[in-house]
Amino acid sequence: TVRAPGEDPDGGWGWVLVAAFFVCNSLIYGLMRVFGIFFVEFVQYFEESAQAISWISSIGVATQQSTGAALGNAYGARVVVMAGGLLAGLGLILASQATSLFHLYLSMGVMSGLGWGLIFSPMMATVIAHFTRRRTLALGVSLSSIGLSAFAFNPLFQMLKEMYTWRGALLISGALSFNIIPCGALIQPKKPSLAAERLSVLFERPYITYVIAASLFNAGYFVPYFHLVAHSRQVGFSEYQAAFVLSAAGATDILGRIFSGWFSDLGHFRLIHLLAVWTALTGLSILLLPVSSLTALYPALMVVSSVYGFCSGALTSLVFAVLPQIVGVSRVMGALGLFQMIESGAGLIGTPLSGFLRDITGDYVASFMMAGSCLILGSLTLGTLPHFFSCTLRNILNTVAIKTKHGPNEQRAT
Repeated sequence: TVRAPGEDPDGGWGWVLVAAFFVCNSLIYGLMRVFGIFFVEFVQYFEESAQAISWISSIGVATQQSTGAALGNAYGARVVVMAGGLLAGLGLILASQATSLFHLYLSMGVMSGLGWGLIFSPMMATVIAHFTRRRTLALGVSLSSIGLSAFAFNPLFQMLKEMYTWRGALLISGALSFNIIPCGALIQPKKPSLAAERLSVLFERPYITYVIAASLFNAGYFVPYFHLVAHSRQVGFSEYQAAFVLSAAGATDILGRIFSGWFSDLGHFRLIHLLAVWTALTGLSILLLPVSSLTALYPALMVVSSVYGFCSGALTSLVFAVLPQIVGVSRVMGALGLFQMIESGAGLIGTPLSGFLRDITGDYVASFMMAGSCLILGSLTLGTLPHFFSCTLRNILNTVAIKTKHGPNEQRAT
C-alpha cells in the first residue's frame, strides 16, 4: 500500500524525497548559477549589450517561478516533475545550437525555465508535506545542493567552455538535466487535489505582505550570480579567479543552508524573525561586494563573497519554511504556486535592471547597490527586525537575571 505523505512525517520515504530534491536543485539552481560564466561569452559572440543578455536569465527565472504548482495540483507531482526534467534538458540542448539572442530567449529562457518551474514547486510541496518538526532542516539539506553544485560547477564549466566552447558546455548541461526524470519517478503516486482554496490566500494580509517582501528579495537575490564573474574580470582578475569567487560563495552557501535549518528547528526564535535577519545580512554583503573587488584585493573579495554565500543560503530555506506557518500545510501547493508567480515579476526585471545600470555606468557597482538595497528593503517590509532584536535583548537580560539570582545560592551550596 502507498502511504500518504502526512501519515509518516519526519522520516521514512520523506528522506528519499529529500535526496531526490537535492539532485533536482543542483541541476536547476546549480546550473543557473554557473551561467554567469557564459555571460561575457554571449555579450561578445552575439555583440549585444549586458542588458539584452541579462534577459536570458530573467526570462528563465520568471518562467521557472510562474509554473508548476497548478499543474502539480491537477495532474500529480510525479508526472509534472518528470515532464519538467525533459523540458529542462531539451531547452539547454537547443540553446547550445543558438544562432541568435532570440533563440536563447526561447530555449534557455522559456523552455528550460518552464521545465525548472515544473520541477521545483511540486518537489518543494512534496517534501514539506512529509515533514513537520524537522521541516526546516529537511529543506536546508535539500537546498544545500545548490551551493554544492555551484562550488563544483563553476570551475568545471569554465574548463568545459575552454575545451568545447560555450556550445559544448551547454550541451553537456542539457544532458545532465535529464537526470531529473528518475528523481521525479521517486515521488509516490498521489491523487491530484483540487485548487479551490488556492485563490483565497490572496485575501489574507499576512500572505500578501510576505509575497511583497519576497518579491523584493527576488529582485536582487540572483544579481551576483549573473554579474559577479563579469565584474571580477572587469576589475582585473583572471577567468579562473573570477569563477572561484562564485565557488567560494557556493561552498559557504551549503553551510548556511544546513546551519540555518538546524538552528531554526531548535525553536529559539520565530522563523520569520530569522528570515528578516538573514535577508538583511545578505543585502549588506551584496553592497560590500563591489567595495571589496575595487580594492583589487582578491582575498577581500573571496571573504565577502563567502559571507554572501553563507547568508543567502541561510535565508533560502526559511523563505519556504515560513510559508506553511502562514497558510497551513494543506494549502502549501497552491499558495507556493501563487507565491512564485507573483514574485516572478520582480525576478523578471531585477537582472535586466542591473544590466541596464551597468550599460549606463560602465561598471557593475550600481548593479550590486540596487540588488543589496532590494534585499534590505524586503527585510524591512517583513516588519519583524525590531521585534527580533527586542526579544533577543529580553532573553539575554532574563538569562543574566536568572544567573545573578541563583549564583550566590549555588556558591553557598557548594
